Amino acid sequence: MVRTKRTWTGIMKKIVVIPTYNEKENINKLINKIQHIQPDMEILIVDDNSPDGTADVVKKLKEVNNNIHLLERAGKMGLGTAYIAGFTYAIENGYEIIMEMDADFSHNPEEIPNFLKAIENNDLVIGSRYIKGVNVVNWPLKRLLLSYFANLYTRIITGMPVKDATGGFKCFRADMLKKVDFDNVKSNGYSFQIEMNYRLWRKGARIKEIPIIFVDRIEGESKMSKKIVYEAIFMVWKLKLGIIKTGSRKAS
Repeated sequence: MVRTKRTWTGIMKKIVVIPTYNEKENINKLINKIQHIQPDMEILIVDDNSPDGTADVVKKLKEVNNNIHLLERAGKMGLGTAYIAGFTYAIENGYEIIMEMDADFSHNPEEIPNFLKAIENNDLVIGSRYIKGVNVVNWPLKRLLLSYFANLYTRIITGMPVKDATGGFKCFRADMLKKVDFDNVKSNGYSFQIEMNYRLWRKGARIKEIPIIFVDRIEGESKMSKKIVYEAIFMVWKLKLGIIKTGSRKAS
């Protein structure tokens, strides 16, 4: 009798965590798109008390779909803490695969099956804008250069073999995420992505980058700011110098 290898289809419990702040224009369309492409993927919206009523849209969808979940927070508390809240919820509720993505369609939901395929033999899958050239649409040249060289800078300083350390379209095995002490995660802006990648790499995670095309948001306003950029610059050195403890690098 041949034993069937455990795969995704109908077996593994999976969820995508999506932080929101003023994403009313996008969230309904995004949820419907994800459900169409990957019907067994549950969705967790972490909303920071959006003034535009994003949470109200999600609540209406929840009434007719048990695969949709909502965490409402008191105010705008930052991207990193939103993801930590989402990861904690997912782990506590027994999800085995945890994805993260933006709410503004800069991350194409049609890529989700590619992440699920890649995670079968890895612990962290990163949707990379830079693994095959530069795959970014609608960004001003200044921002594109900032992002590209920030990732090059991160790779040189930390030694982490990741070409897109700041990207937020990712997939984790929950068993690996459980090894991270969320109470010790210090960053809250886009440097959160760098820190989480670094922590997992230091713990021996099998990391794979897959190519994606990043398209800048269609609706709403970007959350990027100078403060976020500066936080990422200094975070790299804090990780490198051991100011932030992450654990030892284990053999893969």
